[in-house]
Amino acid sequence: MLLNASPDLRSQIEATPELHPRGVRGTPIEGVVLTSGDLDQVLGLLLLRELTPLRIYSSASVRRIVREDNAFFHMLSQSPQQSRWTDIRPQQPFAPLPGLCCRAIPLGGGYPRWVPEDRGRALNPGESVFGLILECTAEGTDQAGRPGRLAYMPAVAQYTDELLAELDLCDVVLLDGTFWSDDELQRVDPAARSARQMGHVPLGGPGGVLDVAKGLRRPRKIFVHINNTNPILDEDSPQFAEVKSAGWEVAKDGWTLGS
Repeated sequence: MLLNASPDLRSQIEATPELHPRGVRGTPIEGVVLTSGDLDQVLGLLLLRELTPLRIYSSASVRRIVREDNAFFHMLSQSPQQSRWTDIRPQQPFAPLPGLCCRAIPLGGGYPRWVPEDRGRALNPGESVFGLILECTAEGTDQAGRPGRLAYMPAVAQYTDELLAELDLCDVVLLDGTFWSDDELQRVDPAARSARQMGHVPLGGPGGVLDVAKGLRRPRKIFVHINNTNPILDEDSPQFAEVKSAGWEVAKDGWTLGS
């Protein structure tokens, strides 16, 4: 089960033997859980299938803008059972796979810019961006019998006390590491939006992730969804050193997380 489907999904599959096709038309990928309708979360859906059934979990609003409003994604509905969409609701658990419980947490932020403004205003603002809490229900327990818990949140517009408390109950957190500074893109293009305007809390500085999340003690903390302008990608940079000294890791392709 994939968490989002990025535009480079084809190369991800090619680089991961566990995701390689099984026979001529078979695949080990049973479906996708979408956290938003952003292009970097959904474009990979078009690369996954011809007519092999695909299960897709998303909020009702994301389903509407992707499946119903966008003609490109009609390619996922050429046959009656080609794609089977299931609406997920805030804080209501669902099971995308046997033994896996998933819960969606609203994270704020808006709908993608490709969605017309009048359409975005008509949608539920609480369904625009979700974070996911995943918990094993049958396997994956530790020696004390406690199930493993993982947070996956590639776009976080605001860190509330409630969200930080939720993260501190996890064993591993995969969090939004998109930008280091709020004006990161504006330094390249003055007309660009700031990190916060795009729905991402920057990592550095007062009020940044390293500051507001410094109280997280229990989980293994990993940054994902890192933009190519972010200096933490350079392991010789002072920003990377600051991330490491604060107890965070920078995700790399091919990592496997498990006991």
